[in-house]
Amino acid sequence: MEHVSGVGMVNVDILYSGIERIPNEGEEIYSKGFDIQLGGGIPATMINLARLGVPTELCTFLGDDMFSNYAKAQLEHYNTSYHNIYNGNGMPLAITSIITTQKDRTFISYRNHFTLNKEDQDRIYDKLKGAKIADMQLGYLEVYKRLKEDGTILVFDVGWEDGMSLEKYSEYLKLADYFTPNQKEALEITKTKNLQDAADKLKEYFDQVIIKLDKNGCMLVEGDTTHIIPPLENIKAVDATGAGDAFLSGFIYGLYHDYDMKDAILFGNITGGLCVEGIGCLTRYVNETELLEIAEKHRKNIR
Repeated sequence: MEHVSGVGMVNVDILYSGIERIPNEGEEIYSKGFDIQLGGGIPATMINLARLGVPTELCTFLGDDMFSNYAKAQLEHYNTSYHNIYNGNGMPLAITSIITTQKDRTFISYRNHFTLNKEDQDRIYDKLKGAKIADMQLGYLEVYKRLKEDGTILVFDVGWEDGMSLEKYSEYLKLADYFTPNQKEALEITKTKNLQDAADKLKEYFDQVIIKLDKNGCMLVEGDTTHIIPPLENIKAVDATGAGDAFLSGFIYGLYHDYDMKDAILFGNITGGLCVEGIGCLTRYVNETELLEIAEKHRKNIR
């Protein structure tokens, strides 16, 4: 059966909510809310795709530590097929403490940096090959090149980082079939001042340029035509953590089932929009039936 594949480190989020301010050095503040969840990234997208009934294959890195064991239990709980590539003795995942106030979120993170050898890359390719679609991120370039040669559709996404540029991502952009930056990322990567100029720069790589507009939906540029695929109405935003990964799950669902581009983006707007109504990346979601019912109600708003 055709599937969607991805490789990425698991993130574990420790979530503190319901506080009025960030403590100063030497202070202790108690939160009203607390939770531990799997965080964002490709594993979150794979989990949400599995919730939508799409077969997935995830390659990731897990050790024998308490957070890795928690991640293993959660992946199994979400019925997400995964392959552990890690053979070391460390804690090969990212841990983030997220403090949410009424104004914004603050993060403190730990990430284990380890090196993959050619044998590891070969193992990853062997597990991901045969996919209809692969979710790309920075790293694993040789794996993506091999998947591209096999005919796999590649969807590239980035998170904000310093030094973003077309040059930095050029090898990935040349490989990818679709690229899904948000508006801040698109402007920074292209070094432009408005979204139309950013789209024109990205046309050098893509026939269909996609730029997420956050609470305003998503822009699709095809040739000289610009479409705005609107967001869901009456969203009660609580926490934007994981919204981009959730968008990808809906978007890839549309590609997987051969919907047209506007429908695929609409699905992404639905999954990404609803995600922000819950604390964390995986709390608020839809199943396949709910997704299709919501999409049917909103198609008339696409222009």
